[in-house]
Amino acid sequence: MDQTHASSPLAGAVHDLATEVVLALRSGDHLATVCGAAGIDEENRTGVAAVRVIGADVLLPSVLTGRHPHPGDVAVLDRAVREFPPKPDAPAATAWSHWHMTSTLRRIATPSPGEAAPTTDEPDAAWLEHAPWQAFTHQLSVLAPLAVPAVPSAVQRAAANRAVDLARGFVRAVRRRDWLQAAGAGRWLAAVGGEPATLGLDRGLDFVELMGGHDPRVTLQVRAARLMAEARPR
Repeated sequence: MDQTHASSPLAGAVHDLATEVVLALRSGDHLATVCGAAGIDEENRTGVAAVRVIGADVLLPSVLTGRHPHPGDVAVLDRAVREFPPKPDAPAATAWSHWHMTSTLRRIATPSPGEAAPTTDEPDAAWLEHAPWQAFTHQLSVLAPLAVPAVPSAVQRAAANRAVDLARGFVRAVRRRDWLQAAGAGRWLAAVGGEPATLGLDRGLDFVELMGGHDPRVTLQVRAARLMAEARPR
């Protein structure tokens, strides 16, 4: 990641932003501004593009605690949604990522605790039902920000229905040393459960973080997975 970090301003901004999300997750401080700590505001186009890459995970510390996020982070995420809408021919994963960011913002904007958040039509997810398990794992790892308890979706239902395929994909990614894909698959398994007991997900995540932890995006996924696994009913 060091080479990638130095390769472009966007890669550096993604690296710094993911690092700040990890720090917030570790500290449990949902009130601190993730974007501000990374030097990103609404006028920083490179920073806004980095938020588009990270997606709704910029608000993950708040989402996992069920508390209101920092207004500055909400404002930058909103700018990213408006600045980088998916094109008509965008891949399905891009459409789903945009849907998730938009849905997250709408839930936050709900004025009353007793009022349901407005919903938006979900993109098509039928393609996930019949995708080979290798492609399924790849696509789900790209959509790892959707792996949060508060956001039921067709993608989450597909993950729950194909947990064994995700477990196979997790093992394959580890063997291929694709730490980011392994971390994303592990996060989904922690969110939906249903993985074979023989997988040893906890130890697998430890290994993924050990080997791929130089990339804060890997650490972000692993940390999210651990927090959700801890919250799962035993």
